[in-house]
Amino acid sequence: MEKFIVSARKYRPQTFNTVVGQSHITETLKNAITHHQLAHAFLFCGPRGVGKTTCARILAKTINCENQLASGEACNVCTSCKNFNEGTSLNIHELDAASNNSVDDIRTLVEQVRFAPQAGKYKVYIVDEVHMLSASAFNAFLKTLEEPPSYAIFILATTEKHKILPTIISRCQIFDFKRITLHDTVEHLQEIISKEHIQADKAALQVIAQKSEGCLRDALSTLDKIVSFTNGELTYQNTLEHLNILDEDYYFQLMDFISREDAAGALLLYDEINRKGFEGDMVLNGFAEFIRNLLVCKDQKAAALLDVVEGLQERYFAAAKLIEIPFLVSALNVLNEAELNYKMSRNKKLHTELAIIKLCYLQQAIQLASEKNMVAKKSTGSSPGFFELKKLNGNPQKSFESEKKISPGPKLYVETPASAKKVVAEESPVMASGKKNLLTSLREKYGGNYDINEIKDAKALEINALQLVWNRFCEELELQNKHSAATACKQAHLKVLTDNRFQVTVHGRLTEKFMEQEKLLLADTIQQEFNNRSIRFEIIFEGGNEKPEDIPLQYLSSKDKFAYIAEKYPLVLELKQRLHLELDL
Repeated sequence: MEKFIVSARKYRPQTFNTVVGQSHITETLKNAITHHQLAHAFLFCGPRGVGKTTCARILAKTINCENQLASGEACNVCTSCKNFNEGTSLNIHELDAASNNSVDDIRTLVEQVRFAPQAGKYKVYIVDEVHMLSASAFNAFLKTLEEPPSYAIFILATTEKHKILPTIISRCQIFDFKRITLHDTVEHLQEIISKEHIQADKAALQVIAQKSEGCLRDALSTLDKIVSFTNGELTYQNTLEHLNILDEDYYFQLMDFISREDAAGALLLYDEINRKGFEGDMVLNGFAEFIRNLLVCKDQKAAALLDVVEGLQERYFAAAKLIEIPFLVSALNVLNEAELNYKMSRNKKLHTELAIIKLCYLQQAIQLASEKNMVAKKSTGSSPGFFELKKLNGNPQKSFESEKKISPGPKLYVETPASAKKVVAEESPVMASGKKNLLTSLREKYGGNYDINEIKDAKALEINALQLVWNRFCEELELQNKHSAATACKQAHLKVLTDNRFQVTVHGRLTEKFMEQEKLLLADTIQQEFNNRSIRFEIIFEGGNEKPEDIPLQYLSSKDKFAYIAEKYPLVLELKQRLHLELDL
């Protein structure tokens, strides 16, 4: 049986012209070869699977080619090129720095540099994942990298450029590889399926390209898997099924329910999606991307950012025309907040359902927030939603540009315990002509059936008032026998930053832990006292005199835990040093 070779290796580019999506790199390298302006050290950095190591190998083969073409490409027929293609060339040395990251490994490499090539002009040393080298290994590499022999060329490849020492970066010529575009990925996949005689829909290839997120190697690996799964016939549906991607038709249905404020229909649709095995975070993330696509469709300039499967563009544009921009932006905020809090939620399904319910009534919230000089009433209606807003008949107020002077009145909250109906209103200004205002009309119409209270205005934060509220909260904690939390609150230092934001400074990790536990209740208490739900605060740790042994072990960070264990058991530290272990702290 013929041995199977994955597409990423079988169709790996052998010349600069066949490299996908990196023309800015390949053209520069070809020109440098043609004009004999090769640097002695290169740094290839960029995302995974975009051609860094491939370009390094092509560069090594081309500069040693015996019959180099005028375009700067290798001939692929000379002895040197054949040896490179077969992997038997002695002029190329690859080092995986992820597993060979010690000083001894670099010293061995440096010793090899002293020997000139037996055949060819250059010896090329490719160090992959160079950011994994230890600091000592980097330092051992500096002198050789700065002044190598004339026949030695170093090519360093990394996905994390920020982890490399600046002294290394300054000695290299840097090439930044970019992600492969969706168009380039699809074109390359089409070339491969035509060579392999595979039947595939273009929509299926576009889904694979989107899933790979600019990584061509991932796209080819995914293609191999789906070809095996579908027996060589790729369709849009079986590709979605294999990649566990939710069909965008569900998002269009969900948006339809939300636009009609049909919460029941939206929840039933989510239940159907959930029973198919799609978790809530996947639905939240996918729906946020769907709304983002609708948002970019609202402007012709941004329409180029629409990245969807071919054939769905018109459907997106049609749907975007029916939805206002404020709703889309607010919906993105709701989904983003829900996705951030998803992991902390105990009931994942309920958390996702709450986000969907918010979206169903988001339009009403936007209308209520933007509604001015109007009485709004909450009541149970016949709509498929849970509640609806209706406008009451009342005297319309004069506009701001009216010729007659008006004085603003207080906001009112009108409530009757019997029917539990609520009316929120703003008292109409007293007209110069003596006409009855809205408050007078309401009192005459409803008499004593309603309790009328003035809504208190929000108060700005003030340090003395904030300290009083803070002290009362500490006393309540004491009454609840939360003595540790009360002590932590008393030790904190308060600082007002703006009218609705303040800072709490603590000097101990244990104090910080107790403060975090009481943060939600504390925020609610302060917001009620100041009648201001926009008040926020942050807890800042400035260090202190606490020692790790004074703090319970479960409150220590990973770094402090290891330091504590290493101090108590020195053999643990010795074991780490002997095995050259790198701890993820």
